[in-house]
Amino acid sequence: MMEITQNEILLKIISLIKSSEKKYKDKNFKGSLEDKLEIKSLMNEELRSNKEIMDKYKEELSKLYSSKFDLIKDHKMKIDDKKKMEIINLLKKKSQEKLLNCDYEGAVKALRRSEKYQ
Repeated sequence: MMEITQNEILLKIISLIKSSEKKYKDKNFKGSLEDKLEIKSLMNEELRSNKEIMDKYKEELSKLYSSKFDLIKDHKMKIDDKKKMEIINLLKKKSQEKLLNCDYEGAVKALRRSEKYQ
């Protein structure tokens, strides 16, 4: 069996990011969340430690979330990495809680917000 390269995984992740965004805009919050959770499962330690891959991942997210009036972007510039991680973890926890209550819209919104801090 041929091993999948990190680049192939990155392409799959980018495809899922776009798919999730389309589903979100179509108000298919459960489908959008499922794509985000699949992305999370693909993002292993090896991938996270590859700066080039992470830069491409963040670049793809920034294409989606760029806005002239981005309060999170402004806030991100004023806080340190430790505080960013606290916020990201809090939002991921909030997403899990929303998911347990079958609030797919709330769960995907919290995950999307956490991505903006990355």
